[in-house]
Amino acid sequence: MRNRRGLDRDYTEFVAARSDRLFRHAYLLTTSPHSAEDLLQTALAKAYVAWPRVVRAEDPVAYVHGIITKSFLSERRRRSSHELAMADLPERRVTDEDPARRLALMQALGTLGRLDRAVVVLRYWEDLSVRESADQLGISEAAVKNRSLRALRSLRTLLTEPSLSEAPNGGR
Repeated sequence: MRNRRGLDRDYTEFVAARSDRLFRHAYLLTTSPHSAEDLLQTALAKAYVAWPRVVRAEDPVAYVHGIITKSFLSERRRRSSHELAMADLPERRVTDEDPARRLALMQALGTLGRLDRAVVVLRYWEDLSVRESADQLGISEAAVKNRSLRALRSLRTLLTEPSLSEAPNGGR
């Protein structure tokens, strides 16, 4: 086993190389940059404590993603949070061609239940298989399939706007 100094260096390099991707995962789960920072900080603290196990894992990135997801789903974490959500997000660099569509998607994602949101993030943003998602969430593959279908149906309903021709009075 490596000495603690070597493990600390490996951990620091891992976090430096992967923090953007890990933050994105946390942000998609929480839909709030501030909550994502808190979630990521909690998960990285847990990863540091478990670092010898993390580096022995087949996929350390997936292991830390699992820590983030489990921390997000933790009932204790939700009950202990006393933070208030803010209506206005701080300005960030926009990389999407249609920011309104991205904002609508993030708002719709935020309406899903915690487990359904986690399923959508793992399956469609992180591109994990049904089996990998089920393993990370600790639920059956059938539950992942059912939750993803239900969540996608909800998202489609929330994101589908009636066309102006269907609106009464020509959309006025």
